[in-house]
Amino acid sequence: MSVFPTLAPHEDATLTGLAPLPGDGPLQGEGDELADLAAYRRAVRRARTRRLVTGAAGLAVLALAWQVAAMIISDQVFLPSVTETARTFVHYLDHPYPASQGRPLWYDALVSLRRILVGFAVGVACGVALGAAMSASRVVRHLADPVIEVLRPLPPLAFIPLFIIWLGIGELPKEVLIIIGVVPIMAVTCVAALDEVPDDLRLCARTLGASSRYALLHVQLRSALPGILTGMRICMAGAWTSIVAVELIAATSGLGYLIMQAGDYLNTALAFSGILMIAVLGLALDACLRGLLLLADPSRRG
Repeated sequence: MSVFPTLAPHEDATLTGLAPLPGDGPLQGEGDELADLAAYRRAVRRARTRRLVTGAAGLAVLALAWQVAAMIISDQVFLPSVTETARTFVHYLDHPYPASQGRPLWYDALVSLRRILVGFAVGVACGVALGAAMSASRVVRHLADPVIEVLRPLPPLAFIPLFIIWLGIGELPKEVLIIIGVVPIMAVTCVAALDEVPDDLRLCARTLGASSRYALLHVQLRSALPGILTGMRICMAGAWTSIVAVELIAATSGLGYLIMQAGDYLNTALAFSGILMIAVLGLALDACLRGLLLLADPSRRG
């Protein structure tokens, strides 16, 4: 006869840990995780909304200060008001300047945008290819690194006279100027992003039978994509600086040429309109790169 007390089956299972205690079921745990995830996403969306509202408020303050300064100065040639600039922007968006011999604002915007996209795309492709080769081969890195370090501090605008002599004043020198400015930055950014990729990823891919080229293209570069896209955003701003500068000097179309023409005719409002168009296009292109960054890095999504 046993001296130990006899337990009911459900009591024995509870004491030995075989039966779940009340409130400890897997469904409740999953529900808590989903609730935490939903709360995190709401917090991210609220933070994003606050950032947008704050940025819009900053732009509104800048526009108000501009309007007040224009009213105090009261000289439309020296500083046109916000309302006058907006009116000029809308008018010349589809009207040629100067008079009927020129072209509307949208045409010059498309010309500059085409130059930007061509030079930027070629520069990014060459820079990423060079950075990947430098990351994969020490010989290539040791050969290319001194050249990049010499070229990277040089402003692309210093090459404008040389490109005019060598390539003329057509489209090629403008696109090459953008490429010269984009390639060194993208190469350095790509190498830095690839160096941050954990080596375990490459070793796992090689263990599973992937070649060095396959691991570089499909594992390392994909992991380094967020860093590469950040470098692309930096290069985009530099590309706009280069193209507007070269259009001011050696061009017969484009936003830089429009701004120069407006200055020659003392149409300051039109010059501000050209600058405003550059800002709008720059923000749109940066938003596209931000969207690619969200696709490449799911952790940034709200």
